[in-house]
Amino acid sequence: MVAELPQSILFCCDHNAVRSPMAEGMMKQFFGQACYIQSAGVKNDLEIDGFSIAVCQELDVELARHRSRSFDEMEEWGDDLSSFDLIVALSPASQRKALELTRFFHLDVEYWPILDPTGLGDNREAKLVSYRQARDQIRERIVDRWGAGQT
Repeated sequence: MVAELPQSILFCCDHNAVRSPMAEGMMKQFFGQACYIQSAGVKNDLEIDGFSIAVCQELDVELARHRSRSFDEMEEWGDDLSSFDLIVALSPASQRKALELTRFFHLDVEYWPILDPTGLGDNREAKLVSYRQARDQIRERIVDRWGAGQT
């Protein structure tokens, strides 16, 4: 059964360079303006990953303009975590950080165990296979949870 779409969702992972940007991009493709969607990382020490851009482009999801940001930068820029209805953590570190930062807020934090494709594969094609697996895991979780939106 498809759940009701929250008004705002934050996806998070370790660096906001691979999994959480993919989730943000696919959610925006599926639901457009029906929901406020952002992503963040525990750290912001990496730019958007080129393999993430490539595998999402295969689904017409644009990630090339994504700028990575951390939870700390969100606060600095005025994005209050308490304003989100749901935080979806895509890595154990981001789940811990989200739970720590929201322990006094009334909002849900979900953990989706998504494959970390970085470091997998010994050539371009093998790497793309790993990134597609992560992308497809995220897409499947989104569709299972909220349907396919406007696509």
